[in-house]
Amino acid sequence: MAGSQPAAWDEVSITRAIMEGFFQDFLDDLRLDVAIAGAGPSGLTAARCLARDGLRVAVFERNLYVGGGIWGGGMLFPRVVVQEEAAPLFREIGVRLRPAADDLFLADAVEAVSRSAAAAIDAGARIWVGMGVEDLVLREDERVCGVVLNWMAVERAGLHVDPLAVHARVVIDATGHEAEVARTLQRKVPGLRLRTASGEVLGERPMWSQVAEEVLEANTMEVHPGLIVAGMAAGAAHGSYRMGAIFGGMLLSGRKAAALAAEICRNGR
Repeated sequence: MAGSQPAAWDEVSITRAIMEGFFQDFLDDLRLDVAIAGAGPSGLTAARCLARDGLRVAVFERNLYVGGGIWGGGMLFPRVVVQEEAAPLFREIGVRLRPAADDLFLADAVEAVSRSAAAAIDAGARIWVGMGVEDLVLREDERVCGVVLNWMAVERAGLHVDPLAVHARVVIDATGHEAEVARTLQRKVPGLRLRTASGEVLGERPMWSQVAEEVLEANTMEVHPGLIVAGMAAGAAHGSYRMGAIFGGMLLSGRKAAALAAEICRNGR
């Protein structure tokens, strides 16, 4: 209103608030118990479980959104399916499920992502978007002890900009179909053999939903000291099948990855 007292803040106030808030939070996350690469269903579930247990955990998502493949549902129909054994992991965070055929349950994709992210944050996890894990930090014993980060915008622009690093006692690769973190480690350490049947990341096979879901939890494991694969990254690491728009295995995999990471942290290794 004309003649009213001007606001105490201006554009610089906004900039200062954003910069100070960002750097305070980011500095707090330079040393983590667990760093998670990828904010899809397995990454968000793992983050929620770990933070709920009192561990310091952050998720680094290269895109400017979380949820991975859930948003698109099945072929852009924004609905996803979970099987009965995984349904409680959605119900406990308030995702409404309705029965479908053959002991399956249907969830709204937008609700599933929104509640998964909110539940992880409410538990105490931090989620960083626009930051990709481009490399890992190793020590003399070749144990993974952190992640190397850069802005996704830098990567897409092809700019030569050096990254920054965050230390973590455990890293979870929840990057999806390509298992990018595990592949990067394999590529950069000559002669490295991962703890998979073949000793390497085999890549994802064509779709066979039932088998893919059955083995995903078993494939969730520490494939190298300090590095756990979860979700579709676990399937790709072991050369398993693709599962399609059923997400129960992802939730169960995220829960198992969290349990494995927590155990490593508790044992002090």
